Amino acid sequence: MSALSERPERPSVGLAIPHESAALHVTGKALYTDDLVARTKDVLHAWPVQVPCAHGRITALRTDPALAVPGVVRVLTAADVPGVNDAGVKHDEPLFPSEVMFYGHAVCWVLGETPEAARLGAAAVEVDIEPSPSYVKVTEAIEAESFQGATPQLRRGDIEAGFAAAVHVFSGQLEFSGQEHFYLETHCALAHVDESEQVFVQSSTQHPSETQEIVAHVLGRHNHDITVQCLRMGGGFGGKEMQPHGFAAIAALGAVLTGRPVRVRLNRTQDLTMSGKRHGFHADWRVGFDEGGRIVALDATLTADGGWSLDLSEPVLSRALCHIDNAYWIPNIRVNGRIAKTHKASNTAFRGFGGPQGMLVIEDILGRCAPLLGLDPMDLRERNFYRAGQTTPYGQPVRHPERISTIWNEVITGGDIVDRQREIEAFNAAHPDTKRGLALTPVKFGISFNLTAFNQAGALVHLYKDGSVLINHGGTEMGQGLHTKMIQVAATTLGIPLHHVRLAPTRTDKVPNTSATAASSGADLNGGAVKNACEQIRERLQRVAGSMLGMNGSDIRIEDGVARGLGTSEEQVGWEELVRTAYFQRVPLWAAGFYRTEGLHWDSSVMRGSPFKYFAYGVAATEVEIDGFTGAYRTRRVDIVHDVGDSLSPLVDLGQIEGAFVQGAGWLTLEDLRWDTGDGPRRGQFLTQAASTYKLPSFSEMPEAFNVTLLRNATEEGAVYGSKAVGEPPLMLAFSVREALRQAAAAFGPAGTSVDLDCPSTPEAVYWAVEQAREHTSHGHVADANVVPPQPPDPHGRQPESERAQHAVTHA
Repeated sequence: MSALSERPERPSVGLAIPHESAALHVTGKALYTDDLVARTKDVLHAWPVQVPCAHGRITALRTDPALAVPGVVRVLTAADVPGVNDAGVKHDEPLFPSEVMFYGHAVCWVLGETPEAARLGAAAVEVDIEPSPSYVKVTEAIEAESFQGATPQLRRGDIEAGFAAAVHVFSGQLEFSGQEHFYLETHCALAHVDESEQVFVQSSTQHPSETQEIVAHVLGRHNHDITVQCLRMGGGFGGKEMQPHGFAAIAALGAVLTGRPVRVRLNRTQDLTMSGKRHGFHADWRVGFDEGGRIVALDATLTADGGWSLDLSEPVLSRALCHIDNAYWIPNIRVNGRIAKTHKASNTAFRGFGGPQGMLVIEDILGRCAPLLGLDPMDLRERNFYRAGQTTPYGQPVRHPERISTIWNEVITGGDIVDRQREIEAFNAAHPDTKRGLALTPVKFGISFNLTAFNQAGALVHLYKDGSVLINHGGTEMGQGLHTKMIQVAATTLGIPLHHVRLAPTRTDKVPNTSATAASSGADLNGGAVKNACEQIRERLQRVAGSMLGMNGSDIRIEDGVARGLGTSEEQVGWEELVRTAYFQRVPLWAAGFYRTEGLHWDSSVMRGSPFKYFAYGVAATEVEIDGFTGAYRTRRVDIVHDVGDSLSPLVDLGQIEGAFVQGAGWLTLEDLRWDTGDGPRRGQFLTQAASTYKLPSFSEMPEAFNVTLLRNATEEGAVYGSKAVGEPPLMLAFSVREALRQAAAAFGPAGTSVDLDCPSTPEAVYWAVEQAREHTSHGHVADANVVPPQPPDPHGRQPESERAQHAVTHA
């Protein structure tokens, strides 16, 4: 076992303890960025001037009427920017645009003594727009060839030979929506300038260092002139990885120009209309199976709806391509990726970061094709699992693929799947207007940033003379329990009780050049850095304890706040005495820690390499019941077994698995993003801009039985104390909900019925799937390639007759 993953005796990691801020959360004492406004004097409030046009050039901007409004102090425009007028790392996101790119785009900001004064001032600003054509639907952008960014291709094997050898070939399309983050705390920032012209920004951001960089280049200053702090976030889910930077820059610019603190806080409607979502995708696919139901070839084109600028669309698309295989071996594969440029708020990171979108495509394919192959969907999936010695389409060996089958079998056994399948079959036969479905789906999710440079972290650990410990690290807390895990890592490494350790807010003047808390890497990276810093301190203290006990420092162990020699129990030194002695011996009682993930390499130009440290595995079984008259459904039971390695904090991990699953189910079945796609003046307006029109999962959508188990004996070599990331992978366990709905809907038709199911699979979508099953249609019948023998591809690019005879299973 590696030193990084080895655990000492009686560690603090692995204890089921509450979230470190749980008491503060439930009592309302936990402070968030906007809570600091009440503690700050003379704050000005910023309000955006949003333009009701999807696309157009600004021909006039008149701000004088706003300045006439009582309480308005200043209007910020592009002319006020001393540095670069851009809020994006790709330099394609003007902070103050000259061209409106989506309905509700903010063109300038009004500063007022009160939020109401700023709001009235923003309403008084006059903007003239010369409208231009707009693309609101991704299919409109595809037709107009409106694309942006890189066009990666993932390929392996001989795709044409694979299809020529296939016994069954199917083709189809899938278009699915994005998802609103809907964090409880909306975007906010508070900036002030001190007496030395240092700009201090409090920001609700997952990436303080990048927020620092953007603020610096907007102000035309160096990074060391800017300090960004994040106390905690009321949720992030990826929506605060890239998009907070511009709001922080507005606050900082206003503070520099007025000399007063400036607050930016979006209300819910502003947040929904101005910030991006999870990327919706459009997929065209063709798949071939051999006579045993094993995939032999997959050809697909994935088009991501990027919105108006690139933001993180390129790495999101890259990860989607890298996860289209999910847990399945595909020997011959070609997947093309592209990013549609549409006139919407720029889409961005969301839990899973493209992985869910890629994996949804293959799960949808298997769910559609299983009945046509005469196979149970569970059987089809299991036949295609990765085996030992196989590699991903991008060339990375799949480590521990046996865990997929192990977890799969644990779910089957623990969930009584075989008996319940018989019960469901009997229930469906006896109930013509109500049907049940039960589906199992696996997850194989790569952990690490695709950009290798991001896989590093720093930490600063202070040990004070009284024996108390203060941790600073570069990760941000958004409710996911990262700080809790870091306290456990520090206490374990130092060999002291948890109550000795406290954690400071994340800020850029303590730990520089940090990566975003994203990609499920927060605990891996920052845990490695905290452990490294604590190990430096512990080794120094062991030498001090050795001199006190007349032993070699390497023979000293510190456990439960006591230093003693190996094999002895009589002679020992208490923690506080040891620390005081070390101080008087002038031993450094602080350390800067660093961690970099080893073994990673990735060439994005050819989509080859080993971009991930390891894979996280999981399996979920979901049972649903559908009302055939309305399409309404309920989730009867969910059984999950998930691989988190040796958990750093089991209560935290269980909460993450449950929360991620529910959020994934929301994306796949409930959360229906809608824009006005007509040709009227409100074209491009985001319509589901409140909780009253955007349906989030609630208690009524929770499974009636929800069983979550952590995989046992799952130590991950080379990861901090043998743990694995848990933030993103469980979200994709929710594929089992959608596939169970598909199977329940198909049960309204004869055996072997395959139904298309829109995504999100709302009750309305389920109703139409039920109608398909009753009519035994799939937007037209899907033909099987074994009707006509497979033929080699036409050298002129025409489809073989066997494929032209097949119906494309089109997602309406």
